Amino acid sequence: MKINKQYMTVSRTIPDWAEEDRPREKLIQKGRMALTDAELLAILIGSGTVSETAVDVAKNLLSAVNHDLRELGKQTPGELMKTRGIGQAKAIVLLAAMELGRRRKERDVAQRIRIVSSASAYEEIRPYLQDKQHEEFWILLLNRANEVIRPVQVSLGGVSGTVVDVRLVFKHAVENLASALILAHNHPSGSLRPSASDKAITRQLSDAGKILSIQVLDHLIVSDRGYFSFADEGVL
Repeated sequence: MKINKQYMTVSRTIPDWAEEDRPREKLIQKGRMALTDAELLAILIGSGTVSETAVDVAKNLLSAVNHDLRELGKQTPGELMKTRGIGQAKAIVLLAAMELGRRRKERDVAQRIRIVSSASAYEEIRPYLQDKQHEEFWILLLNRANEVIRPVQVSLGGVSGTVVDVRLVFKHAVENLASALILAHNHPSGSLRPSASDKAITRQLSDAGKILSIQVLDHLIVSDRGYFSFADEGVL
C-alpha cells in the first residue's frame, strides 16, 4: 500500500528533542525562572508540527502579539488558532493558564486593601478589567475605613458600551453593608475620555448614593493606556 507523504502529520513532541533543548528538564534542573517565555509556553503546547518544535510554535505565537504576554492574554481561541500548530485544545490550555495567572495575582494580597487614592483604586480594579475586548462595569464596595469589602461586576456589554442599572448597583452596596463605593468600567478602544453617557450614569449613581448615605467616591475609566479618574479631574 502506498502512503501519500503529503498527509503524514507526525509532530515533533518534547520527548523527541535533545535533552538540553527540553524545557521540562530545564525547569527541573534550573528552576522555572531559567525558562524563557517561549519555553514556558512550549510546555503548555506540548507538541509542534512536522517541521517545527513546540518552542518554535511558541515563538511564532509570541511574535504574533509582539512578544507581549498581556496582549496574548487578550486573544480569543480563534485568534490563537491562526498560528500554525495551535488547535482548539491547545488554545484552550493557553487561555486557561493565562486566566490562572490573572487569578493568582488577584488573590496575592490576603488582607483587605485600603483605598487612599485613585491610583490605589486603579491597582485594585485593573485585574478585573484588563485584557477585555468588551465593556464591563464594576464597583468596589468599601467599608467606613475605605477598605475593599469586595469587587462586583454589575454589567457586561459590547465593544462600545454597557447598560448600568442604578438599582442593582445599590442592591449590592446595601446587601454588603458598604459605606462607599467606587465605580469603574473599561474602554476596549483605549480611549480615556469620558463619554456623555459615562458622565450621566456617574451623576445618577452619585445622586442615588446621597439619598442612601452611600458615597460614590470616584469613577474610573480603565484602558491599556492607564486610567481616568472623575474625582481627580473634578467632574464627579
